[in-house]
Amino acid sequence: MTKVYDMLIIGGGPGGYTAALYAARAGLTVAVLEKLSAGGQMALTTQIDNYPGFEDGVDGFELAAKMQAQAERFGAVTEYAEVYEADLAAEPKAVKTSEGDFYGRTVVIATGASPRELGLAEEQSLIGRGVAYCAACDGMFYKGKTVVVVGGGNSAAADALLLSRVAEKVIVVHRRDTLRATKIYHQPLMNAENVEFCWNSTVEKILHGDKVSGVVVKNVNSGEEKQIDCDGVFVSIGRKPATELVKSQLQLDGSGYIVADESTRTNIGGVFAVGDVRTKMLRQVVTAVSDGAAAAHMAEEYLAENR
Repeated sequence: MTKVYDMLIIGGGPGGYTAALYAARAGLTVAVLEKLSAGGQMALTTQIDNYPGFEDGVDGFELAAKMQAQAERFGAVTEYAEVYEADLAAEPKAVKTSEGDFYGRTVVIATGASPRELGLAEEQSLIGRGVAYCAACDGMFYKGKTVVVVGGGNSAAADALLLSRVAEKVIVVHRRDTLRATKIYHQPLMNAENVEFCWNSTVEKILHGDKVSGVVVKNVNSGEEKQIDCDGVFVSIGRKPATELVKSQLQLDGSGYIVADESTRTNIGGVFAVGDVRTKMLRQVVTAVSDGAAAAHMAEEYLAENR
């Protein structure tokens, strides 16, 4: 007979494996469907300093492996498979993958989101060597240094404000002549003595040796180029939620994130969204973990009501 799990989890990041841990400890049968390796974006971060319990920080890949092992200790299974299709309204819910079909009474979407990149040739190779996408994650590495923040929306403004309390100088490079961010950010940034603005400009090149040493920016009106010396570049032009799989079934917000509140419930009963893929104020490892615990609790309630 075809096995039907109490919970299928699509994505093996911190939110997914926390849901797996809590659900498995509650006696539910759980399978995590992960196409690569545990951890998602977290596994690409070599030093995580803001996850509680690790006074010297922790390697993201190592933390991911520990989360996976902990969930599996209580009976959760990991299936390395790429998910092609999901029928979330079916009973049981059906998921087609590269390793066959899986069925679950509940489904947790934990597919995450990835940073939008500038698309420069040297950008990928410099991640961790001066190129960063999260000020809350990596800002402390630039204490007393000069950084460039690229972008003009809320994420860029929030990153610039955070970095202004850490770095010696923050230079915001934006393609327009005013911030797109909500007004609440404008005055604090304008008042910050160590924040400068490079308006009507785009980053054309990242200068580097072993690490970032500066950027070349181009004025979009005059075409004039100039060099800005810096120790780091924070790319803050938004994120891309991985919702292609579910966009025709689940309600998404204007930015493409799955609409789900702190309960993690979506518009389809028995389907939950955790971590970076859902609407939320802060996207961090610790908030993804919180989502995973909430999803497991809500799934237990759903299963009790729908036996």
